[in-house]
Amino acid sequence: MPVDEKWTLCAGGVVVDHSGRILLVRRGHAPYEGSWSLPSGRAEPGETPAQAARREMAEETGLDVSVGTLLGVVHREDPGGQYRYEIHDFACTVTGGTPHADDDADAIGWFTGEQIVRLPTSPGLVEALRDFGVLDADAEAR
Repeated sequence: MPVDEKWTLCAGGVVVDHSGRILLVRRGHAPYEGSWSLPSGRAEPGETPAQAARREMAEETGLDVSVGTLLGVVHREDPGGQYRYEIHDFACTVTGGTPHADDDADAIGWFTGEQIVRLPTSPGLVEALRDFGVLDADAEAR
C-alpha cells in the first residue's frame, strides 16, 4: 500500500491478554516522551506495514508476535508539525520472548481500559483504541 510521500509509514501492534488488558509502552524519547502508547515505529525501506509492526513489537517490548488483522490506520503529526506519520495498527498475538522495555520505550505495562483513560497517553490513543474496538466506549476516568 503506497504512502503519500508527505507521510512517513509507521506500524504498530495491539496485544490484548487473556484478562482483556492492553500492552502499552512508555515513550523514552521525543516526540511524546513520557506518554504511554502502542508499541510502534517507522517502517524500514522495503518493509510492509505488517513486517514493521512485528519488528517494532520485538524491539520495544522483547516479545515475538504473530501479526493479524489490520485494525486501522491513523494519521498523526508531531507536536511541532514537522513530521507526519501514517500508522498502520495490527492485532497481534504473543508467540514468545521475554517482556522488557527497549529501543525508544522506557517502560512497558498491561492496562485495563479504566487505567488507560487515566494514563498520560499519546494524542489520539484512547480514541483509536475505541475505534479499533479494543477499548470499551464507556471506559472513562473515574
